[in-house]
Amino acid sequence: MTNVTIQPTGITADDVLAVARGTATVVLAPATIDAMATSRAIVDGIESSGRPVYGVSTGFGALANTFIAPERRAELQHALIRSHAAGVGAPMPREVVRAMMLLRVRSLALGRSGVRPLVAEALVDLLNHDITPWVPEHGSLGASGDLAPLAHCALVLLGEGWVLGPNGERQDAADALTSAGLKPIELAAKEGLALINGTDGMLGMLLLAIHDAAHLFAMADVTAALAIEAMLGSERPFLPELHAIRPHPGQAASAANIHRLLQNSRVMDSHRDDLAHAVQDAYSMRCAPQVAGAARDTLDFVRTVAGRELVSVVDNPVVLPDGRVESTGNFHGAPLGFAADFLAIAAAEVGAIAERRVDRLLDVTRSRELPAFLSPDAGVNSGLMIAQYTAAGIVAENRRLAAPASVDSLPTSGMQEDHVSMGWAAAKKLRTVLDNLTSLLAVELLAGVRGLQLRAPLEPSPAGRAAVDALGTAAGEPGPDVFLAPVMEAARAVVAGPELRTAIEREVGPLG
Repeated sequence: MTNVTIQPTGITADDVLAVARGTATVVLAPATIDAMATSRAIVDGIESSGRPVYGVSTGFGALANTFIAPERRAELQHALIRSHAAGVGAPMPREVVRAMMLLRVRSLALGRSGVRPLVAEALVDLLNHDITPWVPEHGSLGASGDLAPLAHCALVLLGEGWVLGPNGERQDAADALTSAGLKPIELAAKEGLALINGTDGMLGMLLLAIHDAAHLFAMADVTAALAIEAMLGSERPFLPELHAIRPHPGQAASAANIHRLLQNSRVMDSHRDDLAHAVQDAYSMRCAPQVAGAARDTLDFVRTVAGRELVSVVDNPVVLPDGRVESTGNFHGAPLGFAADFLAIAAAEVGAIAERRVDRLLDVTRSRELPAFLSPDAGVNSGLMIAQYTAAGIVAENRRLAAPASVDSLPTSGMQEDHVSMGWAAAKKLRTVLDNLTSLLAVELLAGVRGLQLRAPLEPSPAGRAAVDALGTAAGEPGPDVFLAPVMEAARAVVAGPELRTAIEREVGPLG
């Protein structure tokens, strides 16, 4: 995707990914310019009439009843941005800030914010010149949206504040604008408020997380199948007729994936008709689709919520086509905060059940004749013993992070904003949970590959062969202990990247 054109009807999740993680150029459609100009004309009319309207001729938050004289209203907007750019901590990643800026342009483009087109154009200029504001990680309560993070973005438009340098260092915004041939803008009435009243940071992080979770949940089916195959598990619990009688769509999709991945395996053939084989596998094997499938269904719900937010007007106040300017609560982040918390819980459990399979693979009493800790010479060598320790520590951290942020609330602004969503915190920790899930699946991938290697000369499934090939250079063959951290980093890269899934799908067809 080379261009993302912003229409007055909004943008798509793919558009956000193309700008946040790619190099797509952002373009404002002519109809978008017209919609913003029409909205601005209404605000200009209010200005001339002298009517008190929140954010146009009054102060903000607990100062909503303070009338602002016409000659000081531009000053009001600039003061708002400076005072609200009050975040602290490490800078947010470039992809999050770019997603947030694009989504703020999207919100302005809907023509309900009353800003001049040049304000949206200034944000587009930052994106297209790869100027990324320095946005500290702490500051948003998800109340009137992401006030502090968005204010740090808006401050750059004024030629103030900081931006991320080429190597992640902090640079002055004024210098960055000058180097790009851009000039600061002057804000008019309502425009400062319109730049910061929105859920764009939460939504941006949620959209990135949705994309990552969809990939990781598919990879969870892959690593589960590898572990089940290596442990001589049964494929029968994954038969489609067993999931048709409990019609959760995610469960059926996950079961179908695992069943397909276990076909054409000499390892599976070796025990299929063995009467001594376990009648039932452990829950971590047999119930893999029930857990991963529930996570998939949660992801579908979250995707629906994010899709609704993508077409929502979340500013305050909003300018209606009939000329009214009404105060709303649409900026409250509860829908996104709940969704992020739900997805974090689901992702944490996908990782937790993966760690349980790793533990079984390493335990000589439960792994069905695999050597202890998957080492051919256990005792002198520890094999993957401490890799499982690492996984257990990550599972514990994910359980802490799965505690919902959205049930917490601290009143602010003199009790005017007396209930907040904590949606920013929910979305931020969701990203950490997903990063941790990548590591957990990497440990399961490594253990599954090692287990299949130790089943030689039995030939694994096509998925197993692809996994062994993908990790083979880094993992090597079973043998004496090696420096394990680089091997685990390589496994993380395999889980996070598209190559293994592509190779598997080439053999078995598309995964659901």
